[in-house]
Amino acid sequence: MPFVKIDLFEGRSEQQKIDLARDVADVVSKHTKAPKEDIHVFINDLVEGSYFPHGEIKRKG
Repeated sequence: MPFVKIDLFEGRSEQQKIDLARDVADVVSKHTKAPKEDIHVFINDLVEGSYFPHGEIKRKG
C-alpha cells in the first residue's frame, strides 16, 4: 500500500491538487504495479514562514 507525501507552498487550487494526486497515483501504480485503490496521496500546504531549510526562512518566489 504506497503512501506518497507532497509538501507544497500554499496557493494551488483544489483542482490543481486533484489533478496532481491523480497523476501521481497513475505513475506510482505503473511503476509498483499497485492498484490505484491502494495508493494514498497526501498533499500538505505549507504556510509562508513555516519552512526553514538550513535554519533560514524560505519564502515563496
